[in-house]
Formats: sequence, structure tokens, C-alpha cells
Amino acid sequence: MEQSSLLMSARVHFLEVQLSLVHIPLDQYQHYLPSVLQLLFPSVAGPNEDVRNSGSWANSHAFLNVSVTSIECSIVCEKDVAEDLFRPAIDRALSSPGADGDHYASISAEDFVVISVEGAGMEAGQRVLELTSPLALAGISLFFITTYYSDFILVPAKAKSQVVRALENRGFAFEKSSESYVNSSAHHRNASSSSSLSSGLPSTPPPTNMTELQARTFGLLNRHSIVPTVHSEIRLVQCGGRNTNPETFVADELALQHGLTRCLIHQPKFASVTLTRDESAGLLLEKRLLPNFDLPGSDNVLLGAREDYLIPIVLNLESLPIEASGIVCGVAGRLVDGPLHPIEMTYLSTAKAGTVMVDECDLDSAMQALRLGVNGEIQP
Repeated sequence: MEQSSLLMSARVHFLEVQLSLVHIPLDQYQHYLPSVLQLLFPSVAGPNEDVRNSGSWANSHAFLNVSVTSIECSIVCEKDVAEDLFRPAIDRALSSPGADGDHYASISAEDFVVISVEGAGMEAGQRVLELTSPLALAGISLFFITTYYSDFILVPAKAKSQVVRALENRGFAFEKSSESYVNSSAHHRNASSSSSLSSGLPSTPPPTNMTELQARTFGLLNRHSIVPTVHSEIRLVQCGGRNTNPETFVADELALQHGLTRCLIHQPKFASVTLTRDESAGLLLEKRLLPNFDLPGSDNVLLGAREDYLIPIVLNLESLPIEASGIVCGVAGRLVDGPLHPIEMTYLSTAKAGTVMVDECDLDSAMQALRLGVNGEIQP
């Protein structure tokens, strides 16, 4: 594959954090909501400290993603935080008489590390392919999370050396001093997520090319009767928090916290928020939820085109084996480089599902592409 403009404009590096994945079934969402809100809004400023000098609450996390979808509430957070906030309640639930562990919240046994991708590049769908194909062809399972500002790829901590080799083989040079990848002829930025709660080394030889990878992906989905489900009533908007105006900083902080809290306490059909130390909050929200962020005194706290929206197509991956890999790349390849016309898309991985998001005008074509045969042939 030729070097792309994406790789030519990207800065890719590991964030210094060990992560866990938390899965919460939707029927237990309200039970765990206090822990979710405590996770999102830790105390940043002391009682006598000016919030403007203490920094934004949104930058108090090395990495955090909280997503609510039609399948689950999924959380990616620091391992120690997951154990402190969620483990006690999970253990109590599992110790109750007749408890079935398959239907309770869970924390991944696997530890994960996250790669941040910053820069400007090609369209989101092509970026998903460029960023995931080296890892998919190496048999490494991953989660892909896009935000308004950056892309993030979660990989198993035990596969980190494999990730390094796969990216180096693709043309990246690994800077050991900063644990960053840069491409000698190239570098990138945006996109979304996928796989199941686990991964590690592939149990079978990885695919040799993209055609084989795509055939394996859709063969796996077919064997597990995983079909794309459209939620046409949901309209999603990709946006980002703005907190750079010193005159409205406090009001903007309160508006963002207030808006997120109002979104989450009523259990939205779809919401995703990503927080890091270096960027403002990245949000993917139902369009109907945007008025929650409009408070007097705040200065248009959300950035993004409010009139543009995406329709989610959900793949329930709960039945897949934990070693499954290549889901994100295979699905993106079918849409972006498949037998039909290129379809622009983004992708959000959660603990037990993958969500493809497309423009409404591309919805029918996207569904047709995802329903094609294993090898992508148009069925008679």
C-alpha cells in the first residue's frame, strides 16, 4: 500500500496510562450512574481555589471514554479507577444468590494501552483504514475511538511490542525517547471504535492481504449471525468543548458539566464523551441533546456543525470470541474501498459493540455494502 497523505501528516504516540474496559448492561445503567458521574467529574479545584487557576476538569484524566449506545454503557478508564469505582458494586452483584455473571457489569481482565493520533489528513473513513490496516494484518485486535479533535486506538498492553513492529513495518519510525511514531516521508488526525473485550496474540495466522482480511471479517460476522441494525431515529452530531475564552471560562465549564450531566441522568439512546489531559472534551451526541449545553453566560460551549448529523448502524459483537480481530478495518474496507461507491463513515468501538456512522444520504448504500456476501460480491 502506498504512503498516504494521512500518514504524511500524523503524529502518533502512546499515552502514559494503563486502561481497563468496563461493560454495564443497559438495565443496570441507573445503578451505576453515580459512579459514572463521579468518574467524569472528579474534584479539580479545592474549596478555596479559583477554578480558572486549577485548570479544566476535562483535563484531569489521562484518558477517559464514556459511551452509551443501544447495546450497553461502555467505559474506558484508568485501571486503578475502574477497580475503585466499579469493582465493589460488581462483586456485590455477583455474590448475590443466583447471580449470572454473563448478565452483570464487568471489568476486562485484559489491560489496554492507547495510541493518540494527532494531525490533519484524509476523510474519516480512509483514516480508519490507514490507521487500522497495519494492526489488523498483524492479527492485533483493537478499539478505535474518534473525537472532534483526535483519533484514539486501544490495543492490548501485552501486544504493545507487536503494535510497534506493525507500525514500523508500515513505514513509521519509532522514537524511543518519546514513545512516539513519526513517518519519515509522512504523518495525520479524526474517526471512531471496535472488537470485543480482549485480544492479544492471534490464535491463527493473520490474513496476508486486505481481501482475505475482509473475507474473514464478514465470514466471522455471518457465522455468529451478526447483522447491522440501523437506528434511523437517532441523529448524531460530532462536536467538541470550547474552554479557551478566559472571560467565559467558568461559565463554559459549568455549561459543559451541566449539559453532560443532564444528558446522562436521563439515559440517552446514544452519547459518547472522550477526555484527555491535552485536549478539550470530545463529544458524540444525539442532536436532540444539544440544547442541554445552552446556558446563559456560556460562549457557545460546543464547537461543531450542529446542522450536520450522522445515522448509527450498530453491530452487536457480544458473541464474538475474545481473540477476534480485524472488525474495524474489515467493516471500513467494505464501505470505503468496497464494490459499491466509496461511503464516508466513522466508527465507534465500545466494549461489546461496534457502531458505524454514516450520512443519511449514504445510509441505504452502507446497509447494502454491509449485507453483501463474505467476499463482497453483489448478490443476485
